[in-house]
Amino acid sequence: MIDKKHLTDKDFDPAALHFVPLGGSGEIGMNLNLYQHAGKWLMVDLGVSFGDETTPGVEIILPDTGFIEERLSNLVGILVTHAHEDHIGAIPYLWEDLRVPVWCTPFAASFLKAKLVEKGLQNKVPVHIIPLGGRTNIGPFDIELISLTHSIPEPNGVVIRTGAGTVLHTGDWKLDPDPVVGMLTNEEALQRLGREGVSAMVCDSTNALVPGRSGSEAEVRDSLVELFGQYHDTRIAVTCFASNVARLHSIAQAAHAHDRQVALVGRSLWRINEAARANGYLADLPPFLTENEAGYVPREKVVLICTGSQGEPRAALSRVSSGDHPDVTLERDDVVIFSAREIPGNEKAIAKIQNNLLRRGIKVVTADDAFVHVSGHPAREELVQMYQWVRPQVAIPVHGEARHLAAHADLAQDCQVPEVLIPEDGIVIRLAPGPAGVLGHVHAGRLCVDGKRIVPMNNQALRSRTRMAHSGAVVVTLVMTPRGEFLAGPKVAVMGLLEEDEYEEEQAELVMRVRGAVEQLTRSARQDDAAVKEAARVAVRRNFSSTQGRKPITEVHLVRI
Repeated sequence: MIDKKHLTDKDFDPAALHFVPLGGSGEIGMNLNLYQHAGKWLMVDLGVSFGDETTPGVEIILPDTGFIEERLSNLVGILVTHAHEDHIGAIPYLWEDLRVPVWCTPFAASFLKAKLVEKGLQNKVPVHIIPLGGRTNIGPFDIELISLTHSIPEPNGVVIRTGAGTVLHTGDWKLDPDPVVGMLTNEEALQRLGREGVSAMVCDSTNALVPGRSGSEAEVRDSLVELFGQYHDTRIAVTCFASNVARLHSIAQAAHAHDRQVALVGRSLWRINEAARANGYLADLPPFLTENEAGYVPREKVVLICTGSQGEPRAALSRVSSGDHPDVTLERDDVVIFSAREIPGNEKAIAKIQNNLLRRGIKVVTADDAFVHVSGHPAREELVQMYQWVRPQVAIPVHGEARHLAAHADLAQDCQVPEVLIPEDGIVIRLAPGPAGVLGHVHAGRLCVDGKRIVPMNNQALRSRTRMAHSGAVVVTLVMTPRGEFLAGPKVAVMGLLEEDEYEEEQAELVMRVRGAVEQLTRSARQDDAAVKEAARVAVRRNFSSTQGRKPITEVHLVRI
């Protein structure tokens, strides 16, 4: 059971090493992890999550940094494990509230700097580059990076050495014997670390329920070469995560094996391409075509790589599927390959795009139909191998929902890890020295990007918007004398509740009910603004409750003349 004691600074022993996740524990995405020692704090990753149908008008969700903002004088910096949005994407939104240096490897630095330009922060954020396998000191934290493999270049396990103990924070990883792009996992460094002694390992849990191994990117490349060979006279489009540089390389190699040129369709693909080539990746490939240039290439001689594998409505594939992309069209018998797994929650959006394509006679190939994707996260055999190398005293599963963390915890116990603790956002865990344990909790929450503002996720405006999306809204305008007599009939505007052919009749019924409810008030009550508004509001809600089973948000405007 989680200790719900709310902690203050005096509860943190300066001689100990503490772990405090503010995002990414009990969920996939929005990673923000804090380590505390000798009175100083180190932030590892600062990422985003994404909105869905339950968050109307909100696309980007951020971790609430309020707890650490109250301790900025002791925050020594932000260390980035890799360049995925759920680990780096919140920095451009929240940096001005933190104003500390950022440390990362070259590829992540290139990617981050491009995002900072979009926010006008390119000359403000101090970005320090740590070479692959490098070591540096950030405050009282001795940092070493260990190269791993993942679905983006330069993923790093972070070794955090302190006077209290040593932690391996894995970030996202897998064990890929042939990653196509980037370095192999540095097994020697992990084994050396295990011999040195590790107090705790804070480890990726995404695929803790998946048996076996995650598979190699080279196997996907070979499968794509074979798959492309089945389509001779058609245009091929492939959608994947834009950040998966290895997959871009695999697709390009498969295309070139069949004498096809490759075009990138989508801004985020071009951003990743620029960051990759700036750091020496994709150097063996010719330049990609633009979406406009692809239009001049015969359909049997081109492969289009499109953004939108998760059904994002503004991404390229969504527009292509509905036939309204300005430069790219697909025709009957063309093929679209979904070279990515579905992130939970995106199934409906992805199905909508696939259905649009199928209705137009375009063939759809997914991972259920062919071997077109491998995960970037460790399956169970890989987790076991990591525990055998590192041999931590404490296992802390993160980066997963509750079911993933529980499965990971069971696996760690099977691997004979002496202590296993399952965290949640806001929990405070003392890692070392001595036995690990939960001390209590601190504030953790969610923010969201709402238009041009960053506001709490539970703000009144978003709650009202969500209620309107589910229940509709009604606005009533009353014009009355100070004595409570109507000077004109009530005006009622109904949104999201009535069909066009019933609007006039239902509106007249509402007007009658509102007027009747107000006129039934006593004379003194009709002179009371609050009483009049409440009578009108209740009349509207009772009407829709009885006819539709809904209670819409109802706003009453009262004008006294």
